[in-house]
Amino acid sequence: MSRKSSVRQFEDNITELETIVAQLESNELSLEDALKAFEKGIKLSHDCQQVLTQAEQKVQILLEKNDGERLEPFDPEAN
Repeated sequence: MSRKSSVRQFEDNITELETIVAQLESNELSLEDALKAFEKGIKLSHDCQQVLTQAEQKVQILLEKNDGERLEPFDPEAN
């Protein structure tokens, strides 16, 4: 899969995840439909995580090639 298509797929998956969350939060789905939506959301979340992991690996490689720098874990509480 090309980088553009994986980015586009990532964006589409995020949009679909947002829709699923809104449906689940509305409490208008039957239990069966809610479970199906949840299952699909888990799959979409996993797919997004894979794209993010690949992007992080690419950033790490680029940093190491340029300055030998390493990524540091992000701590939102530190700011």
